[in-house]
Amino acid sequence: MGKKDNASDAIVIKKYANRRLYDTSTSQYVTLDYVRKLVKEGADFTVVDAKSGEDLTHSVLSQIIFEEEARGENLLPLPFLRQLIQYYDDSLQSVVPSYLQATMEAFAQQQEAMRERFAGSMHSPQAMMDAFQEQTRRNMEMFGQAVQMFNPYIGGGAASGDEDASASHEESDELKAMRAELDAMRAKIDKMSGN
Repeated sequence: MGKKDNASDAIVIKKYANRRLYDTSTSQYVTLDYVRKLVKEGADFTVVDAKSGEDLTHSVLSQIIFEEEARGENLLPLPFLRQLIQYYDDSLQSVVPSYLQATMEAFAQQQEAMRERFAGSMHSPQAMMDAFQEQTRRNMEMFGQAVQMFNPYIGGGAASGDEDASASHEESDELKAMRAELDAMRAKIDKMSGN
């Protein structure tokens, strides 16, 4: 098990109807724990249905998360899970995956600095809360930037001097709803952090 260099070297794991997984690169049957190790190693792989060829990677990774949570790891807090479920069939549904991906990428880049910061703050609950709040503020800034990418009228995306142009830039109902949801999320974070 190791990192692959390019897409042509990606590991293909076939999933059979009996739920068995078969790693074609090693010609052996494997378990979900094996797939979890591939993820931790940063290996490039896909899981496909052995019969149809349908990509099942998302559902297998979701299953791994479900099993980790069922074991009591509880990486995903209950309020987060509830909020995530609420975004299904919501006007922001298309923004959420990009936001979560960008947030996790930024988190991964800052991982070592955060470990040091949190390790230093373990002696003080207030220092730990301050470090958490700072990271939350950064995440909210990233969310604002993500929202700007999807709506050119936020933050001066279009410029024209006449009154007709400014009238055309009035907030749409969807934008108002997005701002209200963003304000609600900020209020929840402030409440959770004790502000």
